[in-house]
Amino acid sequence: MRPWALLLLLLGAFRTGGAPTRNVLLLLADDGGFESGTYNNSAIRTPNLDALARRSVVFQNAFTSVSSCSPSRASILTGLPQHQNGMYGLHQDVHHFNSFDSVRSLPQLLSQAHVRTGIIGKKHVGPEAVYPFDFAHTEENSSVLQVGRNITRIKALVRQFLQSQDERPFFLYVAFHDPHRCGHSQPQYGAFCEKFGNGESGMGWIPDWKPQLYRPEQVQVPHFIPDTPAARADLAAQYTTIGRMDQGIGLVLEELQRAGFHNSTLVIYTSDNGIPFPSGRTNLYRSGTAEPLLISSPEHSGRWGQVSQAFASLLDLTPTILDWFSIPYPSYSIFGTKQVQLTGKSLLPALESEQPWATVFSSQSHHEATMYYPMRAIQHQQFRLVHNLNYKMPFPIDQDFYVSPTFQDLLNRTRAGQPTHWNKTLHQYYYRDRWELFDCSRDPTESQNLAPDPHYDAVFQKLRSQLLKWQWDTGDPWVCAPDAVLEEKLSPQCRPLHNEL
Repeated sequence: MRPWALLLLLLGAFRTGGAPTRNVLLLLADDGGFESGTYNNSAIRTPNLDALARRSVVFQNAFTSVSSCSPSRASILTGLPQHQNGMYGLHQDVHHFNSFDSVRSLPQLLSQAHVRTGIIGKKHVGPEAVYPFDFAHTEENSSVLQVGRNITRIKALVRQFLQSQDERPFFLYVAFHDPHRCGHSQPQYGAFCEKFGNGESGMGWIPDWKPQLYRPEQVQVPHFIPDTPAARADLAAQYTTIGRMDQGIGLVLEELQRAGFHNSTLVIYTSDNGIPFPSGRTNLYRSGTAEPLLISSPEHSGRWGQVSQAFASLLDLTPTILDWFSIPYPSYSIFGTKQVQLTGKSLLPALESEQPWATVFSSQSHHEATMYYPMRAIQHQQFRLVHNLNYKMPFPIDQDFYVSPTFQDLLNRTRAGQPTHWNKTLHQYYYRDRWELFDCSRDPTESQNLAPDPHYDAVFQKLRSQLLKWQWDTGDPWVCAPDAVLEEKLSPQCRPLHNEL
């Protein structure tokens, strides 16, 4: 490289005042899981994710705080659980959930600190005043297929954002729509939109995508999914869309390098919630909340390629990004005078050395508007405790999962009395105990509920106490449910209902 070119690169890496410029690129999968070589799936080819992992700390115990799309995205962008930020369920159409008007989101805080913000792909949160972006190409002004699955279009938008003459540091959020199901919304493209853009008649063409096809017998079936031909075909279609996303990630990272930002940008890859299969998305079991998490820092190459066992939550992403930009969290309240406190933590220390973190929390109230099944959960070390508040009712099923080949096959086999090749019955899936306690080290399939076992009473009480404290700390309106009502002006605040629960 010529000396003058090197000088320009060095000058471009500094803000006014001489401090090194730092940027953030957040890559989000839509209903993605552990289908990658990085997470020991040898059946699928994900060369770009695997290459990113070699430059990242790979988290083995990362969890979403809610297993639903809009609530998870709102929690990622606020650092607040869904019951605190107000995004109780899905944002779009008849569901119409929104965060509270007074919530201070990550894009707001970054913009106020003179960081340029951009979003490409699936936004799925509101209101706009709470989640403003300087540069936005989402389902609100474009086709979500084009900005979320067409990786050639995504590449062009990333290039447009990075070529801006704006000298501020940036936060770019690329929210892929892959590998979300589309059998409910765009069935002509296949169960996972795996045919969209493949060049066949009526499917359109994505020039940068080289489709990878898989046979049902090739896939790895997770323990929580029925091992049936229908489920295997479903997974094979999912793999194809994951391959499209993987190639898209490669294109985005190429654009980052091409623009000269790869040595100044923190890159984060994760997913919003569990995969759309039984016990996955909408569940607070480990199978519904465990997420891939790769964090690549150009300033922490000493841990590149290393695996961390430290527990991480997607609630940690806002404090991590604020920490990266050295932006303090503001003092404010959402309702009344109680100050909002982030319960997440910055993950940057884990990029330097292994951390002892061993606890995460989850909170879910809705998915679709009709799917009222509030749950709260804690995982501490190997133990997971789930509180099913609405346990007298059957667990609800969302629309796009209902029409999926996997679930329809499960229904048909159950009705016909045929083997389901699943680790539970449909009745067990629908009807759950109020409290479920699992030792994930001895029972990785979460099949044996230890909550009624007196030998585990001390563990149960400890986790229950920790969960309750977190609910109070985060202003959970459901903190007294289901057998008491919250009356904040009385003492004690949980007033018994005597409702035989």
